[in-house]
Amino acid sequence: MKRYLKITPEGTRDFLFAECSAMDDVCGSIENVFVTRGFKRVITPGIEFYDVFSVPCSGISQEDMFKLTDNKGRLLVARPDSTLPIARMVASRLKNSLLPVRLYYKQAVYRNQPTLTGRRTELMQMGVELLGAKGLRADLEILTTAISALSAVAEDFRIELGHAEVFDALSDGLEIDEEYKEKIRVSIESKNYSALNNLLDKLAPSRSVSAIRRLPSLFGGEEVIEQAARICEGTKAQAALEYLHTLYRNLSTLGLGEKIIIDLGLVQRNDYYTGFVFAGYINGIGDAVITGGRYDELLSEFDAPMGAAGFAIDTDAVTFWKLSDTSVSYSDKPDVLVFAADGAEMQAISVVSELNSHGKRAQFSVLPTLEQTQAFAAARGIPEVISVGEEQA
Repeated sequence: MKRYLKITPEGTRDFLFAECSAMDDVCGSIENVFVTRGFKRVITPGIEFYDVFSVPCSGISQEDMFKLTDNKGRLLVARPDSTLPIARMVASRLKNSLLPVRLYYKQAVYRNQPTLTGRRTELMQMGVELLGAKGLRADLEILTTAISALSAVAEDFRIELGHAEVFDALSDGLEIDEEYKEKIRVSIESKNYSALNNLLDKLAPSRSVSAIRRLPSLFGGEEVIEQAARICEGTKAQAALEYLHTLYRNLSTLGLGEKIIIDLGLVQRNDYYTGFVFAGYINGIGDAVITGGRYDELLSEFDAPMGAAGFAIDTDAVTFWKLSDTSVSYSDKPDVLVFAADGAEMQAISVVSELNSHGKRAQFSVLPTLEQTQAFAAARGIPEVISVGEEQA
């Protein structure tokens, strides 16, 4: 039998040197935003009971989960999502906490990718959850925190803003089952006009059918709300559009211009979203690096009903993008290598500490001779070698 000693499982990878430095930079910048905004860090187990993710509104299919069993035969999964475990935590260990609760996380999630196609199965994410609060203030807190987090790692980004109830209200007017509704949703999300038209052409003409047909193209500025209001007139989607307009007008005061976009074709996969939804993009990264929204029904599944909203950031994607920026260096090469002659080791270590305290990146040489230290420095491109003690080259 083949032994897999020198490779990682498909969809995973090792992170080395500059990659780790870039990740520390990205995560540190985002974490500073979260802490400044008053969010407290939590860590959930890497494995959870399957039941945590089997709630009806989880939006995670069992095929997407890596499964195992414990010594009692109970079904476990490698954590495929962070929001659901945090909901479990709030409903149990934090059930008596003063609300609202502000939490953030930095941890990996694991998603099985049957076809892979370049997709990762292990993804590092950071995100926040604001639990126990509803309304405009809470939604603006989540959105502005997301904008601050993106601003901390990139200048050229955009936020696309939508509302889950627009599609839900319009699709409720169609006489279709959930499977057919899901096909329509996927077509809208992918902006696949051909597939969407094929699905809608099979339905009887109605105001809802006409409105849904237009959703993927309703993308842009404030004028999108006006266009949508006309085609959704008389439907339950109007209230969602009005609220979306309020969010947009508030965010417009940040002076971000075209970085804030209305996208009524934004229909998130996770079924637990009940209110505003959004996605964030960085120029140079094809997929969304941040997704989130309001999910007020989720905590009810854990017998702790309360308002809830949050988002997750794909920090791996941001890290790889940072590494492609040639104007930023993540080299771990020191400025100076300090060699110690026999008996001067502690003196040399003190010199390293002194140099580092003055902002010069110094490193203690563990090689036995000055000649070897100089050869190592030359090979690595370290510009300076300092010898402490009596040995001379």
